[in-house]
Amino acid sequence: MRLLVVEDEARLATALQRGLQAEGFVVDVAADGPTGLDMARHGGYDAMILDVMLPGLSGYRVVRQLRAEEHWLPVLMLSAKDGEYDQADGLDCGADDYLTKPFSYVVLLARLRALLRRGAPQRPAVLTAGELSLDPARRRVTRGDTEVELTAREYALLEYLMRRAGQVVSKTELLDHVWDAGVETAPNAVEVYVGYLRRKLGRDLLETIRGAGYRLAT
Repeated sequence: MRLLVVEDEARLATALQRGLQAEGFVVDVAADGPTGLDMARHGGYDAMILDVMLPGLSGYRVVRQLRAEEHWLPVLMLSAKDGEYDQADGLDCGADDYLTKPFSYVVLLARLRALLRRGAPQRPAVLTAGELSLDPARRRVTRGDTEVELTAREYALLEYLMRRAGQVVSKTELLDHVWDAGVETAPNAVEVYVGYLRRKLGRDLLETIRGAGYRLAT
């Protein structure tokens, strides 16, 4: 297994390289964002350990660029930022896991092995369906070149449908995954919000399948 470590703190990078080599991995190291991005693109690695704060290009921008290019190299992100929003930002950018510094090497190794077991299935950071685009990290929706403003519920409904674009999704499934569990919801809530989305996005994108549910066009 070939690993890429992108870390500008020289002592930590060396320690990671030596420790992982002792575990049988082949390990290359990059000390800045642009170099790490170039190596990730062309190095044929099985996984990457990526620091957030890097010279030249942040870890967030590195992983976002890889995902934009449909490069699905598994990424374990490292950061001294331990806030929940920092971790959410890293995962929303396209990282597969997030570990805060200081960290246990045993835990890092276990998480890395879990990433390698899962492999690199496609998991785009930005969802697309036809000319419709949804960026979970920025919570931004566009149709063509036009940005569309959505309420929180409209956004959640659209995101769920886009993750299943081309599939028929039942009203029950939408209620279970988009509306709050344990809160009484009007029976026609799905129809109402589907109507809102159609008015904002165009009626052609969202098809009603009589007796079955809804399907978002691809």
